[in-house]
Amino acid sequence: MQLFKKCVAEFIGTFVLVLFGCGTAIVTGCNGNSMNAAYFMTALAFGLVIVAMAYSIGNVSGCHINPAVSIAVFISGKMKGSEFGAYIASQFLGGIAGGALLLGLFNDKFPDTGLGTNGLYQGNNVWASLLIEIILTFVFILAILGVTSKVKNGSVAGIVIGLTLTLVHIFGIYFTGTSVNPARSFGPAVFKGGEAFSNVWVFIIAPIVGAVLAAMVYKFIAGKDAEEEPAEAPAKAAAPVKPNLSGARKPQSRKKRR
Repeated sequence: MQLFKKCVAEFIGTFVLVLFGCGTAIVTGCNGNSMNAAYFMTALAFGLVIVAMAYSIGNVSGCHINPAVSIAVFISGKMKGSEFGAYIASQFLGGIAGGALLLGLFNDKFPDTGLGTNGLYQGNNVWASLLIEIILTFVFILAILGVTSKVKNGSVAGIVIGLTLTLVHIFGIYFTGTSVNPARSFGPAVFKGGEAFSNVWVFIIAPIVGAVLAAMVYKFIAGKDAEEEPAEAPAKAAAPVKPNLSGARKPQSRKKRR
């Protein structure tokens, strides 16, 4: 039952990410070739969703809402195999649900919209797109692993991760629209079809490669510090940590003098 609740949280989080992140790109008319308000609003929207979800579902599932994050957590030994598979399935389903709602909301009003899908750099440069997405995902996952490695960072982890996602979007929208998240790319691409769907493999493979590299590099550079915190909760990737007051001493009552 506990795993089911985590999966529901991951579904909701990924759904919200696709709906609000890609939806903002649609309504603002974000174009990667134009550095305007829409460009930065889209980058900020993706980051703000992470912050909002981290502090709402973070204590339930860890707020991965991204298969790349789950892969990195799994490689780090902080997630069981059965949970890993369930998380991935929930995230993709959430992305598909978000893409479906985007289609319903915007297909008539914005018939030419890309539904927030990603695109290859310069229209057909697969290798450059792969490289960019690997780098973007590497930076994003490295920040997640670093900020969540210490329990004392729990109160600010969601903000740091959200700002990092905003950062990689500000840089990456120009090149690919920024994915760093296979579920976020797959959901809208399913309903857009055409080139968006035929090229979506790039935005699935590249984030996976970037996540694996980030997990391996972080293990190497952090050493024992990377394993300092217990892995009892498999998915506390972005969850604010609640203070433990169980060990606080209770005030002793004074005996009345007779």
